[in-house]
Amino acid sequence: MPMRHAAQAARVSRAFLSSWRCHPNLAFSKETLGLNENACVNVKKSKYFASTVRHIMKNHSGIGVKTFRLDSRRTPMYNFPCSLLSDGGGESLRYLHLAGCNFHPTVRFGCLRSLTRLQLCAVCIAGDELECLLSSAFALERLALKHCSGIICLKIPCLQKLNHLEVLTCIGLHVVESKAPNLSSFCLAGDLDMELSILGTSRIRKYERFCSGTVFYARTELPSSMPNLETLTICSETETVDTPMVHSRFLHLKCLTIILGGQTYDVFSLVSFLYASPCLETFILNRISLLEDPPILRNVSEHHHSKLKQVEMIRFSSVKSLVELTCHILDSATCTVNKCGKCFPIRRDALVEAQRALLAIQTYIKPKVPSTIQLNILEPCSRCHVVEMSL
Repeated sequence: MPMRHAAQAARVSRAFLSSWRCHPNLAFSKETLGLNENACVNVKKSKYFASTVRHIMKNHSGIGVKTFRLDSRRTPMYNFPCSLLSDGGGESLRYLHLAGCNFHPTVRFGCLRSLTRLQLCAVCIAGDELECLLSSAFALERLALKHCSGIICLKIPCLQKLNHLEVLTCIGLHVVESKAPNLSSFCLAGDLDMELSILGTSRIRKYERFCSGTVFYARTELPSSMPNLETLTICSETETVDTPMVHSRFLHLKCLTIILGGQTYDVFSLVSFLYASPCLETFILNRISLLEDPPILRNVSEHHHSKLKQVEMIRFSSVKSLVELTCHILDSATCTVNKCGKCFPIRRDALVEAQRALLAIQTYIKPKVPSTIQLNILEPCSRCHVVEMSL
C-alpha cells in the first residue's frame, strides 16, 4: 500500500494505526503527501511538508525504520532535521535517500551502524559534513552522490564493506580521496584534471567515466592503474585526439561501452581497444556526432578476436572510419553485429544520413558478413518517417 493511503487509513482505523506505526519503509515526496504542483511553491505548504515528516518520524520512533526516502526538490527551502536520526533514531536504518534538501550532519548526528546504502541527489552538504556522516557508517556498501555542488573535497574513510562509489556532476568537486580498500565498482562524471586518490584500484572490476578526452585517457592510463577491469564504460562528448596503438592491455575486460562525439575523431582508431582486450565479449559503440571522413577505406593486419560475441553500433552512420571499424570486426570475429536505433521523432537531416548509412552497409559491410555471423540492422521505421523523407 502506498504510504499516503496507509496514513489516510490510519486516521480512521485504530487497529490500522498501530500497524502503520510499525511500517519500516518510509518515502516522502509531494506525491506521497498529496501536494500538487501549485501547493509545493507555497510557503505554508512547505511548512506542512516539514511538519508532516517530523510528525511521522516521531510516531515511528523506536520501531526500527529500515528505509527512508525523502524528495523535496519541489518543496523550497527544506532543511532536513538531523535530530530525526540522532539519539539512536538511525541505528536500524539500512537505506537513506535524500534529494533536494539541506543536510548538515555534525559529530552529534549519531551512529548509522546498519546503513548499507546512501544516496544523495541535489543535496546541499559540505565535504566535511559528509565525512562526519560516513565515519559512523561502518556497514556502508553503496554510496551515490549526484548534483551535490557543495562538496569540494570528497574524503571517504576506511569503510571495509564499501564496494560501489558513484559521483555524478558534482560541479564544485576537485578532489576524490577514498581509503575504502574493497571498492570494486566506480562511476565518475568530472573533468580529467580532478585529483583522484583511490586505494586499491587493482580491485576495481567495473569503471564508468564521463568527461571529454576520456577515451584517450582510458586507453593509455587504465590498463596499468586498473588492471583487473571486467566492465568499462566511457563517454566523451569531445574527443579530438585519436586513440593510440600502445602495448598495454586489458587482460580481463569482457564488456566495453564507448559513447563519443568529437567532430575530427577517427573512429577506426578504437581498434586499439580490441587489440588490447583478448577476453572481450561485448562491444557497444554509441556515436554522438562525427564529421571526419578519410579518403579511402583502411585495413590493419589480421587479428582474430575469438572471444567477441556481440557488437552493437548505435546511431550508425556512413562515416568511413566507422565503416572501416565495422569491417575490421567482421573480418576478425565471430559475433552478432547490431546496428540499431529507436523509432522516435527524427530530424530530416538525420533521416537523410540514415539512408546514407544503409547504403554504406549494403556496399561495404554486407558483402563481408560470413555465414557464421548474424547481422541485425534496425533502420528508421518507413511507416513512421515516410512523410519526413518525402518532404
